[in-house]
Amino acid sequence: MNQFKKPLYKALTAHIYNDPISFHVPGHKFGRVFPKIEGAFFEKILKIDATELSGLDDLHSPEGPILEAESLLANLYSVKNSFFLINGSTAGNLVMVMSVCEEDDIVLVQRNCHKSILNALKLAKVEPVFLEPDYDKDWKIAVGVDIQTVKEAITAYPKAKALILTYPNYYGIAYELKEMIELAHQRHIPVLVDEAHGAHFILGDPFPPSAVKLGADLVVQSAHKTLPAMTMGSYLHYNSDLIDVQIVMEYLHIFQSSSPSYPIMASLDLARYYLATYESSDIALLEKEIQSFKEGLADIPSIRVLPYSGTGDLLKVTIQSTCGHSGLSLQKRLEAVGIFTELADPYNILFVLPLVKETQIYPLKEALAKIKAAFAGISSTRMMEIIPRKNKQISSLTVGYKEMKNFEVIDISLSEAAGMVAAEMIIPYPPGIPLLLQGEKITQDRLEGLIRLINDQAKFQGGSSLKQNKIKVFDTKEK
Repeated sequence: MNQFKKPLYKALTAHIYNDPISFHVPGHKFGRVFPKIEGAFFEKILKIDATELSGLDDLHSPEGPILEAESLLANLYSVKNSFFLINGSTAGNLVMVMSVCEEDDIVLVQRNCHKSILNALKLAKVEPVFLEPDYDKDWKIAVGVDIQTVKEAITAYPKAKALILTYPNYYGIAYELKEMIELAHQRHIPVLVDEAHGAHFILGDPFPPSAVKLGADLVVQSAHKTLPAMTMGSYLHYNSDLIDVQIVMEYLHIFQSSSPSYPIMASLDLARYYLATYESSDIALLEKEIQSFKEGLADIPSIRVLPYSGTGDLLKVTIQSTCGHSGLSLQKRLEAVGIFTELADPYNILFVLPLVKETQIYPLKEALAKIKAAFAGISSTRMMEIIPRKNKQISSLTVGYKEMKNFEVIDISLSEAAGMVAAEMIIPYPPGIPLLLQGEKITQDRLEGLIRLINDQAKFQGGSSLKQNKIKVFDTKEK
């Protein structure tokens, strides 16, 4: 197929050039009805904020430019079907799980998954079996699941209806995924992969191999994270002999808006075109620019650049203080000079670098100068390190999704929470990976990690009582 084509974008711009007069939704009428002063920022984008008009196709029943755009996407990724997601990878994760799982099914799922996976499991009312990830002592973060853990889980639960993995982790660390997929397929277990941060992996070396290429059945990618797509723009790839594509499409209709955003869809079309036309010379320049940026960071005595021990994403750069400062405190210094990073945790700061082409310029040198200024004169401090205790590699919820309604939810002091069952998800955001799961027993190490994040003024989703040093738990005591 001709990957130089941009069918949906072209259809939209062709419609605009005809100077249409709108008697249809949306109400801004191609930007004609909008606050004048504020409209300056929206003027051009509103011109392509259309609806399902003749020639512009329908996301939920594509026959024209949307169908062609999705076909080009499937061709680029060498899969059977690809779909545009305009409600983000969250919608894709919901679709993946609901397409495969039914009530009471056993599902194997990586413990450090995104909250949307857990929400999908709760909606499906399944029995999740959690696979504990390995812990990198140098980076001080959870990484991928070990192959031995997957083997043990599949052996213990041979009738599991799905294996759900996150690849790579938020920091770009990849792991050996191919053998896990092959193991699952030997048992006819479909593999669902949240590859939110790996839409660009299809380029190949120097990036890790894509889950799409490694044989996963369903793969969700956040095109807006590393490709030039608008926020909420994502892809869902289908390449399975174990899953009915019609069921996938049915759930796409359920979880996607019936009024899809044409600007987001057009940006997904252009992101595919951008990726398809990425040349070897672009990669060479990208590697050179990123290496120069990392070398500049390495010259700053108060920080160090963390190296990948295995395969990692070139676009992710993680730094750590050498002076005992937390990542959250370093992030505040950076924001004071206008540098905004993807996330900070108690130890690290994560930079997500742009997938630039040879003809593009990104202000990495200017950013480096500001970073050096932000970290100048940092004095040493003592930071207590939390050493995680060894959790069970394979575990399940103490209180299952269907049982939760049988227990009263109470607030208790954090100091009393160890050993209790969490009644809510506690999610540091970003990265959106729950520290505590609803229905699981609160372990001492996770409680210590939560207290540390609170003290470092981390941001949370969930945990409405945390500011009062309380947490919601299920009252499981017999009455």
